[in-house]
Amino acid sequence: MELERYGDRTPILTNHPECLALYPWESWRKIEQALEDGSPFQPEVQELQRYLIGGSIECPVDKQGRISIPQHLREYAGLEKEVTVAGVGPRIEIWDRTRHDQALAKTQARFNELQAAVARGRQPS
Repeated sequence: MELERYGDRTPILTNHPECLALYPWESWRKIEQALEDGSPFQPEVQELQRYLIGGSIECPVDKQGRISIPQHLREYAGLEKEVTVAGVGPRIEIWDRTRHDQALAKTQARFNELQAAVARGRQPS
């Protein structure tokens, strides 16, 4: 399984905007450390810590490569029948299929704007 390439530690599952994100433990630890290094008095840091770290759980992978997603996270991501699993850099995103299709359509509609913003090294408007 792909996650095994990243080490022996249990992957971490957490909230992500409109979906769930599954991180290899080592990749997750870097994100967690970056958030812990932020100022505890900065409201944006507190919000991200609460959202990402507070919403995270260890997510063991069984011998057949499956994970068990707790009910509260399934509800958060709107996972019901059809899901999309997408590899996105160091994480795996788990989406409700309809939400995923809608998100891709929005991205496709803004593709040129996003591409230009990334090329300039700034955030799109």
